[in-house]
Amino acid sequence: MSFNNITESESKYRHLEKMTVLEILSHINNEDKTVPESIEKIIPQIDKLVQVIVDKMLLGGRLFYIGAGTSGRLGIIDASECPPTFGVPYDLVIGIIAGGVKAISEAVEFAEDNLNQGWIDLQAYSINEKDVVIGIAASGTTPYVIAALQKCKSHQIITGSISCNPGPPISKVSDYPIEVIVGAEFITGSTRMKSGTAQKLILNMISTSVMIQLGRVEDNKMINMQLVNDKLFDRGVKMLMKNTEINDYETAREILLKTGNVKSAIKNNQV
Repeated sequence: MSFNNITESESKYRHLEKMTVLEILSHINNEDKTVPESIEKIIPQIDKLVQVIVDKMLLGGRLFYIGAGTSGRLGIIDASECPPTFGVPYDLVIGIIAGGVKAISEAVEFAEDNLNQGWIDLQAYSINEKDVVIGIAASGTTPYVIAALQKCKSHQIITGSISCNPGPPISKVSDYPIEVIVGAEFITGSTRMKSGTAQKLILNMISTSVMIQLGRVEDNKMINMQLVNDKLFDRGVKMLMKNTEINDYETAREILLKTGNVKSAIKNNQV
């Protein structure tokens, strides 16, 4: 059955090569402004998926993102940012891309068309019914992703999806489909633009809200962040000083060096 593939529809802008740089930038910006409005319409769908992810993680489950090309890279970015931001293990949120590590920086020909490799890639992590797998595909037609989700469903593994078309094939194999319709791209078919932006925003929403629900944020602070560089360490020292009666920077710094964790440092030094 065919469907309306909006992600490949013709751009409303013509002769881009004749535009000035200012015109190009203004038009791109105007298109980008429409993305948050499109996401706002489907927040209830995102909410349902977040709720089930939290439930599964509380039972010991993990979250997997699986995609190809830009969609796969966006999943890997979001997954890789969870440990330093929220202090969770690196195997709690996992990003998988068609074509493997090489595909993160290079296009791997026909990787997205492989019907078997997605499930093989998931099996490498001993995926099970405690986990949740989100397939990411702008068009919603990527064979690698769809076949992987089909296998997940046959093994009683909860699935979600993020696509930018109405009623795409990927939604048919998703327990919690998210369809964010952002319309034609500025450059026809260049889904790294508005579609990619929409996917990135939704991934941010999912991982951030999940981590807050799991208690990885207190007040509005990344209290469980990993102190992996000077900037984050400095932020941690200031958080410690703000949340305790420690007024001396060097004293707070020494305490944080000993504990290695803002949350523990605050807990041990509260009056």
